[in-house]
Amino acid sequence: MNVTRRQFLQDGSLVVAGSLLAGVAPAPWVGKTPPFPRVQRMAERPDLPLRTDTAPELAPLNVIVLNRLGFGARPPDWAAYNALGSTPAARFSAYLAQQLNPAAIADGDCDQRLAAQNFVSLAKPLTQLWTDHTLADDYDTFSLPFRETVQATWIRALYSKRQFFEVLADFWHNHFNLFGWHDGVVSVFVHYDRDVIRANALGNFRQMLEAVATSPAMLYYLDNAFSSDDGPNENWARELFELHTLGVENYLGPLDQAAVPGYSTGNPTAYVDNDVYEAARAFTGWRVRDDDYDPEVGNTGEFFTYTPWHDRFQKTVLGLHLRNDRPALEDGRAVLDAVAGHPATARYLCTKLCRRFIADNPPQAVIDAAVAVWTANQQAPDQIKRVLQTILTSNEFANTWGEKVKRPFEFVASALRAVDAEWAWSDGFQWTFAQLGQALFEWPPPNGYPDRHEAWTGTNVMLGRWTILTYCLEGWLDDISADLLSQMPGNIRTPIAICDFWIARLLGRAMGTDDRQELIEFVAQGRNPEYDLSQELIDERVPRLVELIIMFPDFQWR
Repeated sequence: MNVTRRQFLQDGSLVVAGSLLAGVAPAPWVGKTPPFPRVQRMAERPDLPLRTDTAPELAPLNVIVLNRLGFGARPPDWAAYNALGSTPAARFSAYLAQQLNPAAIADGDCDQRLAAQNFVSLAKPLTQLWTDHTLADDYDTFSLPFRETVQATWIRALYSKRQFFEVLADFWHNHFNLFGWHDGVVSVFVHYDRDVIRANALGNFRQMLEAVATSPAMLYYLDNAFSSDDGPNENWARELFELHTLGVENYLGPLDQAAVPGYSTGNPTAYVDNDVYEAARAFTGWRVRDDDYDPEVGNTGEFFTYTPWHDRFQKTVLGLHLRNDRPALEDGRAVLDAVAGHPATARYLCTKLCRRFIADNPPQAVIDAAVAVWTANQQAPDQIKRVLQTILTSNEFANTWGEKVKRPFEFVASALRAVDAEWAWSDGFQWTFAQLGQALFEWPPPNGYPDRHEAWTGTNVMLGRWTILTYCLEGWLDDISADLLSQMPGNIRTPIAICDFWIARLLGRAMGTDDRQELIEFVAQGRNPEYDLSQELIDERVPRLVELIIMFPDFQWR
């Protein structure tokens, strides 16, 4: 049976995911009575998780900003945001200016939380990661950089004031996706996260592209570290075109290069298989110092070009003719220049950014505006930042709501932030979150987690969201707590007052009349909603009310 590379990767992902789940800690409810009756009631209400029959009312700008440029608001964030100016536009302008300059944001609380974990690997340079972890004899030490990066990513998402930067790091990780548990990735993942993704998240795309191409993590993940003139490996070159730059929509298959529109003028509008094959030849000899084949190259984990493996003959990529006997570094960089500067790359990347920050199907006008800025700033050191400024200050950004759904990572992080939870990593949390389908950096194929709502709104996914909420807010996970009752003033005791308090606390805005009434009836349970409840009933119903509000569509959108 003939199996394509893509099919192999996708089928393999199912096997890997299954094996991972088989090896993680048991479910956190083992030995306890699971809260499935409430989950069962949720499943009997298919309209509750996400109603899509009508478009939601446009949310206030502060709600849009705090949910789309970050992982939702923590309780103090609403007031802090509103204090930034006297009008919605002034507040947004001030907030955006802050978030686009993350290095200037004091982040002491998050820094202290990271320091308290006593992480071992996060500050190590690449060569030390290689010596201490890649060459380690035991798997715990070998995999520590990946595991610590995952934990640090959760801490930053939950507690960092540099919220937009964290969202942007998540975007670029997904765009330049690699599977964190890959043997060639796991021990150097700190370097990939810190020195490749985060170091370039607001910088220049061409510079970022080379950082990705020369990182040991990507060289191993897509096999370019083993590509030589004896048998060029096309994996990296294929994904460079298909996923990282021009996009598969600009792929014309086996068409002859000379037949591509624009080729005769040196500006082909798309790419074909031969462009990929020729690019693969250009990247032969791009290696890692790992002494697997030649002890003389050293064993440090650093990128280098190995002349004996480089295909020295002429090549043609996107109409660019590379002569004989060019150095391996020069050939590869010429290809990176060609794909990074291609008009299709500008449109592909700008569309993805608009999809991430505005809508699954973003308006063409904002894409066009972003493309113009991208193209005009090809050499700018802050090219990406300028493009984002254009997208985020567009009318489309401020006037679009309900066309993006929080993916599992965004949903859980925003829920924990909204209830001001104290969080710590645990096997129980890892196991429960993995069931939602978006375990951090664990998508095996190179295309990254989907960023469209249909991938994340199925019944099982929504049921999983309800389940993890129950575990986090009702004490099923020992390392997570949220003292909900202490957050509510003691004089709030009627079902109406209780509901209105938590709606405002969690959503930052009013809820629809029918939905609000449904919540009031849930808390009152047949009693007069204007009468005080006993403390026993308040203690029992507040956590479940909070879970219900978070599971309503109003909280799921971003």
